[in-house]
Amino acid sequence: MEQKEDKLKEVISHAKEYGFVFPSSEIYDGLAATYDYGQLGSELKNNIKSYWWKSMVQMHENIVGIDSAIFMHPTTWKASGHVDAFNDPLIDNKDSKKRYRADVLLEEHMEKIRLKIEKEVEKGVKRFGDDFDEHQFRATNPNVLRNVEKIKEIEDRMRAVLESNDLEGVYQLIMDCEIVCPISGSRNWTEVRQFNLMFSTEIGSVAGEAATIYLRPETAQGIFVNFLNVQKSGRMKIPFGIAQIGKAFRNEIVARQFIFRMREFEQMEMQFFCRPGEEMKWYEYWKETRSKWHKALGLGDNQYRFHDHIKLAHYANAACDIEFNFPMGFKELEGIHSRTDFDLKQHEQFSGKKLQYFDPELNQNYVPFVVETSVGLDRMFLAVLSASHKNEVLEDGSERTVLSIPAALAPYKVAVMPLTKKDGLPEKAREIIDGLKFDFLCQYDEKDSIGKRYRRQDAIGTPFSVTVDHETLENNTVTIRDRDTMEQVRVNIADLHRLIDEKVNMKTLLV
Repeated sequence: MEQKEDKLKEVISHAKEYGFVFPSSEIYDGLAATYDYGQLGSELKNNIKSYWWKSMVQMHENIVGIDSAIFMHPTTWKASGHVDAFNDPLIDNKDSKKRYRADVLLEEHMEKIRLKIEKEVEKGVKRFGDDFDEHQFRATNPNVLRNVEKIKEIEDRMRAVLESNDLEGVYQLIMDCEIVCPISGSRNWTEVRQFNLMFSTEIGSVAGEAATIYLRPETAQGIFVNFLNVQKSGRMKIPFGIAQIGKAFRNEIVARQFIFRMREFEQMEMQFFCRPGEEMKWYEYWKETRSKWHKALGLGDNQYRFHDHIKLAHYANAACDIEFNFPMGFKELEGIHSRTDFDLKQHEQFSGKKLQYFDPELNQNYVPFVVETSVGLDRMFLAVLSASHKNEVLEDGSERTVLSIPAALAPYKVAVMPLTKKDGLPEKAREIIDGLKFDFLCQYDEKDSIGKRYRRQDAIGTPFSVTVDHETLENNTVTIRDRDTMEQVRVNIADLHRLIDEKVNMKTLLV
């Protein structure tokens, strides 16, 4: 666990040092759980957005994108259930004076038990070597079986108390699991209370109930209220999807773990409208499709796992998360939910407007069912950054820190470096950049030795470095270095565009 915390600290430090993420309003000592994306962070974030948008909208003829407003009519949030039911169960430790989400404490407790199971398996591998049968070991080892049973018992109780909103039961489960505060180490807990997560504000010049509106806590409702607008203006036929990338706001009391949980964050969501009765088919389709999207990045297939929800949201008939192995352990990266026809029916009821689709094949009107995929952009950013951050010891004994960011997502695609600052080499380097900059974000770098410049580009994740030397002036060739293999080859300037494009084009991820 300590190793994982150190890894997160390393990532946070690297992110600040190289211009990826800064604490917000840092000159005023910052604001808790808010961060600014720096010059490289903005580029990486935009590239992740582009990968998602292209895969979702450009690759699917029946999915279109919108950009809805952050402010919405306040009745929207009554209809969606957020005014009455958008709560977190919170618990305070009397000794540390720290507040925690009760369900997160329980999930972290179960994760510790899961780690014990993995340690038992590791011991088995060491003991039996090539003869080790992991499946049989997990099915028969008493320690593993005991811990699996523990997890199941906690999950069953947790599901029951959360679904019945039994806050006393949640408290009792925390006490029975002997969960301690991570800071004080004590079990001196308060009772569990509910806390609404929406930010409210005033609109217009008159204060009062009628003027109270909310910062949207999710982007999905902007899609639902525009369902008919998009369907009619775009002549969309069921099944079809509406995608959106946008900011959402939640008054998280327990906001921590860097950009993993923030009060202002960005979501990439797609709501897929389908015939009633076909939602489970599409639910399975999107589970598989979204899993492939993540794994195409090459961060490691074993870094992901599916986790079915213990407690279903009030609108869902099926829900799961794609979890990623962050420096803090496996945590939710993306949610896939079958939302039934709950949202559109609620908006019909509260607005008095029909939100139905006439299906010419069935010759009938109906309210479509919805399957949602929702991925946190900031969490996606953290997944890419943390998985890419590596400290490597090279063959000659030297060390380097490298961000092996998937090339298509890297902020800079190529750095062009004149060997010296004279003899016409800088001018030639600028000329090369002028030929590449329309398609690739390039960086010109002439300071320090070539070795130091390579290290600097490794640390910010630049896939290619091109060195311009005196031979370049004679025969128009340059040395191109690959970030990952560190191999250097001599190539013609005329071939640079093709060589770079082969590795950094978004097509490499989308095919």
